[in-house]
Amino acid sequence: MKYKNSPDAILLLEDGTVFKGKAVGKIGTTTGEICFNTGMTGYQEIFTDPSYFGQIIVTASVHIGNYGVSDEDVESEGMKISGLVCRYFSPTYSRTSAAEGISSYFLGQEMVGISNVDTRAVVRHIRAKGAMNAIISSDELDVSVLKKRLLEVPSMEGLELSSHVSTKQSFTLGDETSKFRVAVLDVGVKKNILRCLLDRGCFIKVFPMNTELETMLEFNPDGFMISNGPGDPSVMHDVVVNVKRIVASGIPVFGICLGHQIIALSQGIATYKMHSGHRGINHPVKNLLTGKCEVTSQNHGFVVNREACENHADIEITHEHLNDNTVAGIRLKGRPVFSVQYHPESSPGPNDSRYLFDQFIRAMEEVSVATI
Repeated sequence: MKYKNSPDAILLLEDGTVFKGKAVGKIGTTTGEICFNTGMTGYQEIFTDPSYFGQIIVTASVHIGNYGVSDEDVESEGMKISGLVCRYFSPTYSRTSAAEGISSYFLGQEMVGISNVDTRAVVRHIRAKGAMNAIISSDELDVSVLKKRLLEVPSMEGLELSSHVSTKQSFTLGDETSKFRVAVLDVGVKKNILRCLLDRGCFIKVFPMNTELETMLEFNPDGFMISNGPGDPSVMHDVVVNVKRIVASGIPVFGICLGHQIIALSQGIATYKMHSGHRGINHPVKNLLTGKCEVTSQNHGFVVNREACENHADIEITHEHLNDNTVAGIRLKGRPVFSVQYHPESSPGPNDSRYLFDQFIRAMEEVSVATI
C-alpha cells in the first residue's frame, strides 16, 4: 500500500538518523524510547500492554492491521505505546470477528504513527546502536526543529512510569468464595495475568502501586502477585521497600517482569538497562530446575544482575535466557517466593510457561496446609 494520499512523516532518532515515511493515525508529533518487537502476531496486545508506556514500537512483522482489532485482544483500557513505526499499515482487514480496522482504531485513540518505513533497517540500527529516544512527526517535517524537541525528552533510565498506568482504585475480580485470594500489586498489570489467575479459581483484588502491606493484608490474601509494568525499577524506592515487607510476610509471592525486578531489588540485587532489550514471542529460556526449555513472550529493557544473584546466599537462579544468559527467573531459598523476567500469561505468545501459574497455586496450597 503506497498511501499516496497520506501526509509525509518523519522518524528521527536521538543519534540524528532520519527515516521518512507516511503518516498513520493522528496527524501530530510523539516522542519516546524506540524499541522493536519481533512478534509476528499480537499487535493489539502489544499496543495495549502497560509495560510499553513511554515507548515507540517498531514492529518486525511486515503487515500491521491485516486482521483488524477486537475488544477481546486488549491488555488494558486503551493503547499504552507512545507511537508506532511499521512497514505496511493495512487499511483493510480479513477477520470476521474484528470490531473495526486499525486506521479507525488509531484515530480513535489519537495515536501517532509512521508507515512505509524500512523497518528492517530501523531494527538493525537499534540492535547495533542500542535503544534510544526518538520522535515521530507528521505535522512538523523540519529536522532541526524536531532535534530541539527531542533533546527535551528524558531518558528511560531513571524514569518512573508505573504511576501512569497503575489503577487508582482497588477492585476485585472473581468469586469471593473461591479457595484462594490473591492480592495483585498493580505496577502495570496486563489483563491476561488476571485471567490466568481467574482460570485457576482465584478471587483477586488489584491494588494501586502505592498500597501499603497492612492495607493489602486486610484482604486476607493467600498469595501476592507483583505485576509487570513500565520504566526503570531502580527508582521505585517506596515500592521496593513495600515488596521487601511482602516477601518477609511468609505469604507466597509471584513476580512477573517488572515485578521480578522489584523482588530482586528488595533483596539487594541491582538492575541495569539493557543494550536493546528483549521484546517478542520467540525468546528461548531454560528452566535450570527441570532442564527443559521454553519459548517465551518477553518485553523488558531492564534486567537483574546475574553475578549479584549468584553471590547471594538466599537466591537461586531458576531460569536463564539462552541468547545472552541473562537471568530469566529466580526464587528465594526457604521462602515461597519466585519470579520470572518474561510473560507466562503469553498474550501474545506461546503457552509454554503457563505452568508458573500452577506453581503459584501449589505454593498457596502448601502454605495453607502448613498453617492448619
